[in-house]
Amino acid sequence: MTRATGAALRSARTVQVVAQAKINLRLRILAREASGFHQLETLLLRLELGDVIRVRRAATARTLDVTGEADPSAIGPMERNLAWRAALAYADVAGWSDGFAIELEKRIPIGGGLGGGSADAGAVLRALDAMAARPLGEAALLRIAFTLGADVPFLTSGHAYALAWGRGERLLALSPPPRRSVVLLVPSFGVSTKEAYGWLEGPRASSMPVGDATGILKPSSLKSWTHIAALAVNDFQEVVSTRHPEIAALVAGLRDMGCAPAMLSGSGSVVFGVEPAEALGVRFVDAGGEGQPTVRAVVTASADRVEPVVALD
Repeated sequence: MTRATGAALRSARTVQVVAQAKINLRLRILAREASGFHQLETLLLRLELGDVIRVRRAATARTLDVTGEADPSAIGPMERNLAWRAALAYADVAGWSDGFAIELEKRIPIGGGLGGGSADAGAVLRALDAMAARPLGEAALLRIAFTLGADVPFLTSGHAYALAWGRGERLLALSPPPRRSVVLLVPSFGVSTKEAYGWLEGPRASSMPVGDATGILKPSSLKSWTHIAALAVNDFQEVVSTRHPEIAALVAGLRDMGCAPAMLSGSGSVVFGVEPAEALGVRFVDAGGEGQPTVRAVVTASADRVEPVVALD
């Protein structure tokens, strides 16, 4: 594997990139627009855990092959796969007339709020642009990313840590906090983002914030895990826990272990806990209490950089 940039990547036959997962350290859902979309405010951090994307040049055929631990039924049809949609959108905008073969090795839990599909889309956009004779550049990639989903702009960007507003298209890059181990508790069920928004509408419809709530968030305070833990909130956590009480139990268990913050990521169902500095590298093996549904524990770490596109051959 060769770390290459510029001309070397443009001449490569195959490139690889790790599509890093993300966690939401803060997620506020603001007012609903007339279009039906919600404005949001979120603090996003990449993880070391990621899917592996390989893109190979092809003469004319365009293919996507998905492997890994994912349940095939959870992946859905190819035309709905975000990696595939990103590739087609890039080809359309960039005038990419050749073929491509995308190999996607799934490692990020599906339907857990870790941004796996969005990470795949961002990685494919970056990989294709690295191979293009005339790269579009990050600004153009972000415009494509915005059409694919709220998490895709961040996971296409060169930022490991950022504050996002609007529908995810407004990004403020931040210096990442010190590296920490992150425990992910993955329940046996997923949560539909569409359903989670529906659950949120009822109890909050009359009191939902209508403006930007970012005034209390100062970039200088977002480098410290102590300050991050104090600001951590997820508007989905209460409504998801009402439908799935085990979520609240998992959060409480991680907090009892000393994790801060410990909370739901995105709309769930994955719960994460950030370990204290002295516990870096310690692996929790007890993922839940007696009587709880099957829960899988995954230990990763917070990332302080975006994994680069590399040339394989």
